[in-house]
Amino acid sequence: MSQFHWDFMVFLSIAAAITGVVWALETWRFAPARRASGGAEKANGVVEFCRSFFPVIIIVLVLRAWIVEPFRIPSGSMIPTLNVGDFILVNKFTYGLREPVTHHKLLPLAGQPQRGDVVVFRWPVDPSKDFIKRVIGLPGDRIQYRDKQLIINGERVIQEQDGAFSSPVGRIERFEEALADRGSHQIILTNDRRGQSFDFTVPPGEYFVMGDNRDGSDDSRGWGTVSEANLVGRAFFIWMSWDGENNRVDFSRIGMRIR
Repeated sequence: MSQFHWDFMVFLSIAAAITGVVWALETWRFAPARRASGGAEKANGVVEFCRSFFPVIIIVLVLRAWIVEPFRIPSGSMIPTLNVGDFILVNKFTYGLREPVTHHKLLPLAGQPQRGDVVVFRWPVDPSKDFIKRVIGLPGDRIQYRDKQLIINGERVIQEQDGAFSSPVGRIERFEEALADRGSHQIILTNDRRGQSFDFTVPPGEYFVMGDNRDGSDDSRGWGTVSEANLVGRAFFIWMSWDGENNRVDFSRIGMRIR
């Protein structure tokens, strides 16, 4: 999605360190020294600023680093699940707590990506960029794609047609796709585009991901799998949506759960 969130996290971390040091020095050294000498009760403006903003910065840092982070959808690779202009929330602790700058895992929680999860991850080609796709293959899975039909570990994934419409890129068909016991989700296929056939076994510690816009997604079919270390979190909620074509808020999508 963009490099912004990484830059912002670096900025927050630096700001937290600086204001935290000033807050600690003021609390345990400068303020007691002033009181002992009968000096001014209040510190100067810079110190007061750091004291005031340190708790705020810490709260924002903790929320964004380890609990939940907002993202904006910039492309149509996940249509019809996610539209361009959707603003989503991503659960950051689902797959373990990570240090916000280096992304080193601090606490490996029990959760692991499940087939069907919609995940945000650092793009393997350029980790400064975030992508969002659906997990199709888990470590060790054999993924086959024939005539735009998914086959996982020898079993055909059920697809039931749920409508069709015309577009500038051709006739588009919408399907309900069911991945194991994770319920169903919608995908779209463009009739005028050929599907890429392949037979692939997912390596250990890696995940095979695809967009729900199967013929309009740059995903594992092109650049490979996503390593566990590159996972950011699981997308779960649309909190805002902007309809760019009509230049208005799309209230019908606000509050939708991502499945």
